[in-house]
Amino acid sequence: MNYVEILGFAAGICSTIAFLPQAIKTWKTKHTKDLSIGLFALITTGTFLWLVYGILINSLPLILANLFTFILASTILIFKLRYG
Repeated sequence: MNYVEILGFAAGICSTIAFLPQAIKTWKTKHTKDLSIGLFALITTGTFLWLVYGILINSLPLILANLFTFILASTILIFKLRYG
């Protein structure tokens, strides 16, 4: 593993962890009134596109980070659509 991949994994970990508190809180409380549906729709779409891009260029840091972030962001989006 080279320093570029290490940097990619570090960035991915930070980006993914940033979604954890909101996902956990949304999961526990089912409260989404204060969340922007537009924001989470764009984040989910963008993250999915980054995931596809990572797959196409075969970049493990991009694939893993965006896979987990996509799961968290889409979970929040689903809760927003269901309970919003």
